[in-house]
Amino acid sequence: MADYLFVTWDGGGNVPPAVGIARELRRRGHTVRFLGHAGQEQALTAAGFEFVPPRHARAFSSGLVNSPLTMMATFGDRGLGRDLVAEVGRRPVDLVVVDCLMVGAMHAAHAAGLRFAVLEHLYDEYYRRVVLSGPMGLNLRVRGLRPHAALAAASARLVTSLPQLDPLPRPASNVRQVGPVVEAASPAVGSAPLVLVSLSTYAYRGMQRSLESVVEATAGLGARVVVTTGPVIDPADLRPRPGVEVHRYVPHAELMPSATLFVGHGGHGGTMTALAHDLPVVLMPMYDLADQPLVARSVERAGAGRVVDRKASPEQLAPVLAALLDDGPHRSAAARLGAAVRALPGAANGADVLEETTRQAVQPGAK
Repeated sequence: MADYLFVTWDGGGNVPPAVGIARELRRRGHTVRFLGHAGQEQALTAAGFEFVPPRHARAFSSGLVNSPLTMMATFGDRGLGRDLVAEVGRRPVDLVVVDCLMVGAMHAAHAAGLRFAVLEHLYDEYYRRVVLSGPMGLNLRVRGLRPHAALAAASARLVTSLPQLDPLPRPASNVRQVGPVVEAASPAVGSAPLVLVSLSTYAYRGMQRSLESVVEATAGLGARVVVTTGPVIDPADLRPRPGVEVHRYVPHAELMPSATLFVGHGGHGGTMTALAHDLPVVLMPMYDLADQPLVARSVERAGAGRVVDRKASPEQLAPVLAALLDDGPHRSAAARLGAAVRALPGAANGADVLEETTRQAVQPGAK
């Protein structure tokens, strides 16, 4: 059996894919531990994983509103890289699996000659065009980091997106598109209409106002409405409306099999989970520099949802919700994408690639 170290960060939607693949590896008998930000310790240990506390990494919390400069500094954090190298020195591993946005840690793994894989928990198009290029890529290079060299040196790059929505043009030889990592996907089977509303677990400016507008827009739909606020917004701070259930947290796997429509922010994980249950989606991106607008537009182009502005009024949102709650071609489009997601199980495929990578490490002449 192999020993894996996952390097993650407190970013919200990036964590479930890592945990999903890690759980599959653990189910197969492997040892898995995590290195990340201090605020992640409780959740990861509750999930049954050993957590390595950071010593040199920059402090970071997804529960705070972080500026673009803070995000760039976090992505290029060499302190997390020092923690990675120190942990492998303390207790060697067969393979390190680094979050694709933790470029400082990727750089450190490459410089130290460690065997590592990279987990791309978002669209590869976004990663290429935004993270590795433009202002963000320039910022990384100014910091003396070489993400392209590190990616080329990775033993494997796991892309957890769907080919129908995120086609890869001439991918590098180490890139494997393993599919979305979603929970117990199955088509929706509910009879009475149910609208599930859930924006980000990350703190974005104006998110509470956006959520209140969505809730107000559900009046008159004739559907049960369930809202999950996540850790950032207190349910008690939302203006109540009859017929709307508001919870801080309910596992989406419990609600989506009986849901009729999903309203989200365009995060990759939540959107793919909704599609895996054949749900049409209304997507309200919360942050233009994130991957949310790209994800939302790709689903809209596929005919399975609509994109709405985060500042849209209840009067603007209401007809969109009503149209997507009703029957129509958007349901067939969502079902087609749902079948594609279920046919490409990311957790199992990702674990397969990591196992293959560790087996190659013991073969003569292996990279």
